[in-house]
Amino acid sequence: MTTEFLKKILSDISRVSIAVIGDFCLDAYWFIDEAASEISIETGEPTRPVREQRYSLGGAGNVANNLVSLGVRNVKAFGVIGKDPFGAEMTKIMHEKGIDTGSILIQNDYWHTHTYSKPYIKGHELSRIDFGNFNKLSESTADRLITNLIEVIPSIDLILINQQVQSGIHTEYLKRKLLNVIKLFPEKIFITDSRNFNEYFEGSIRKMNDHEALKLSGIRRNPDDRIPIDELRKSALMLYERFRKPLFITRGERGSVTVDESGISEVPSLMILSKVDTVGAGDSYLAGAAAALASGYGVKVAAEIGTLVAGVTVQKLFQTGTASPDEILNIGLSPDFVYSPDLAEDIRKAEYFCGSEIEIINRFTSGPRIKHAIFDHDGTISTLREGWELIMIPMMVKEVLGDKFSDIDENIYRKVFARVSEYVDQTTGIQTITQMRGLPGIIREFGFVPESRILDEYEYKKIYNDELIHLVRERERKLKNNELNREDFMIKNVLPFMEYLFERGLILYLASGTDVEDVRNEAFVLGYGHFFDDRIYGAENTKEGEAKKRVLDKILDNIGETAAGSIVTFGDGPVEIRETRKRGGITVGVASNEIRRFGLNEKKRERLIKAGADIIIPDFSQSSVLLDLLNIS
Repeated sequence: MTTEFLKKILSDISRVSIAVIGDFCLDAYWFIDEAASEISIETGEPTRPVREQRYSLGGAGNVANNLVSLGVRNVKAFGVIGKDPFGAEMTKIMHEKGIDTGSILIQNDYWHTHTYSKPYIKGHELSRIDFGNFNKLSESTADRLITNLIEVIPSIDLILINQQVQSGIHTEYLKRKLLNVIKLFPEKIFITDSRNFNEYFEGSIRKMNDHEALKLSGIRRNPDDRIPIDELRKSALMLYERFRKPLFITRGERGSVTVDESGISEVPSLMILSKVDTVGAGDSYLAGAAAALASGYGVKVAAEIGTLVAGVTVQKLFQTGTASPDEILNIGLSPDFVYSPDLAEDIRKAEYFCGSEIEIINRFTSGPRIKHAIFDHDGTISTLREGWELIMIPMMVKEVLGDKFSDIDENIYRKVFARVSEYVDQTTGIQTITQMRGLPGIIREFGFVPESRILDEYEYKKIYNDELIHLVRERERKLKNNELNREDFMIKNVLPFMEYLFERGLILYLASGTDVEDVRNEAFVLGYGHFFDDRIYGAENTKEGEAKKRVLDKILDNIGETAAGSIVTFGDGPVEIRETRKRGGITVGVASNEIRRFGLNEKKRERLIKAGADIIIPDFSQSSVLLDLLNIS
């Protein structure tokens, strides 16, 4: 999706009107600070003082809030609250957000505003306190809701039906009334998101998750089971045949699936590297998809907009977040998607080329015409920096513990070491600067270093690089003294492979997020610098953006858009694979084992497939097969 197209969609969204009828809820966040606790005279138990409280819209309210934040011109809410402080807080928030509350009705008897109170102590959520679990909607309230809805539908572009809770507005009586409304306005778009009654609302588009889709198909899986894409496809097509209306089926971090008259489509999720809070992500996706549908776009484009909206909101912690047009544009300018997650996570699904070790992810429709070859450096060619994690983990532990490093209790030291090790393992494969961006959060988490002494990611990266360079220099010394050979620090057969490309007249580029002078030095020490001439790119002395991405952008810009189909990139990291794929180049993921320097690293394979690799190789030992596949030999 181009930036211009995304801007047009957001502009069109600003002119539509949407009605939301459903279970409007309030999320209450209570942050407890036990420093002010005292013993209650009445109970003899310690009190839980609330230092801060926040309230945000949940359920149908979160959907409506997301629609308003997206820029939808007119959002009308149809729901029920109780005569209680939570109901007053909800309507106040809705007024402030610009949601039309003219049809938010108060039922005095047998109704409490649906509220989910979430107490937190030191960032840990305690057992939730819920209000509204025993609500009973009266028929007179249901009649008023339906009457109000029918009155506005002629001026509405889309009607969104939300069912969040068992004790909400969706009684048998109201459901029958809603079904009649759908039949009364066949020209209008209705979309339903219902936890319990998705099968009921005939004539509406449906949004559900993968487990709900299988359940509607008569298949039950354990809540923690991951649903394979092949199984989901069968269920999705079966449901479309039954309902004869489009479907949106979400898969969490695995993206989503859409079905309409044109067939079934897979929509990838976004690669989110920061800490996430997925509460309300489904509502955000629904709001984005509904707004796009109301603007006249098809289901696949609608799903892509829903994905962008959810990608913004999951990064907002301790709140049911929303996404503004500017935030959507920002994340949509150069989105990083997660491709083929089912294949990536299950090596049994791998398909190999002509009995080789070369795995084919995406088949070419025609023979490539390669003129430019981009090589990542560390892990793709060189292993001089192998073992970097053995430098990074101790370095991070030292920074977390600060002055306490030498004399801290052993149990605390082990706890910090385990936390840092887990973080490094989770972030392996992304750029060093991005890894360092998460370090201050871990330092604050343990609280041993005063805020005034916490550095930024660039300063921590320098500390790490200074320690890593000692390891590299020692290995270079052994090379110069003939204690080791250059092949001891190179991926299997990569040198003759590059030499062959060079002799065939391909233009070679070397790309690294490491400082450019270090990259040049290491390339000539290992004996292949001359293949690249002045096309060796590395990090410059700047704090602007992420080094590896800047390097790839610079190379690809220099090559030019018209040559996109003639580019192949070899890399063992997601950045070079993602950026090349965005420009239409061919991507070869090198899932190298840097210790042995040959053979497959399954963790790298998974990361590279998700980043968008077309081909996966463990090393360059089967180069003749690879050259045939790339149409170079």
